[in-house]
Amino acid sequence: MSLREIELKEEYRSDRNDIVAEFFFPCLSNCIEYDRCVDFLSIETLATIAMAFENFSIGKAKLRMITGHRFRTTDLNLFTKLFSEKYSKSFEGKLIKDSKIQKLQDIVNKGQIELKVAIPNSEQIADSFSERIGIFRDEHDQTVAFTGTSRESFSTQTRDFESVDVFTSWNDKSRVERKMKDFEELWDNKTKYVEVYDFMKAEGNSLLKYSSEWILQD
Repeated sequence: MSLREIELKEEYRSDRNDIVAEFFFPCLSNCIEYDRCVDFLSIETLATIAMAFENFSIGKAKLRMITGHRFRTTDLNLFTKLFSEKYSKSFEGKLIKDSKIQKLQDIVNKGQIELKVAIPNSEQIADSFSERIGIFRDEHDQTVAFTGTSRESFSTQTRDFESVDVFTSWNDKSRVERKMKDFEELWDNKTKYVEVYDFMKAEGNSLLKYSSEWILQD
């Protein structure tokens, strides 16, 4: 199925829709490229995206993600291991989480996931990067862009109250192209007021903030 074959709405909102089931999962399952900006990122969220991204299993899919620079301590430790070329130990263990992270490690090792960090460099930006855009592309070069949501809240028990505005390349070409341009400029570090680093470079230069006390939903 292509993205165009999904019955997409122009807007999804928590009081009317199951945003994850009705929007995120169908788009993830039917695309081969996903570009995403989020304010926070957890290991659980990244692993869930990888599980829903069926094309990862046949080596076709690509995920590029830009996140803010604040992490939970446990997540930061795992991200550092995942994206470090020096870390070669297996995550395989008795826990389901271990196997999910090992699969995530395999996908990262194949170059199918890239992670960058955006850090404000201007007094005009108060605290941290929090842009919320996403872009799905399928093998037919159809594109779906969206704005909104603080992050993919994939927990089945608790989720943020969120809304998503959706634009498609077949109905909203100019808006989709603008979102694509915005993302590419961020990815290439050509956006005012923020510096964008490869994750390991930011971590290696002690540019990231972390705390065991930050409680963020998965």
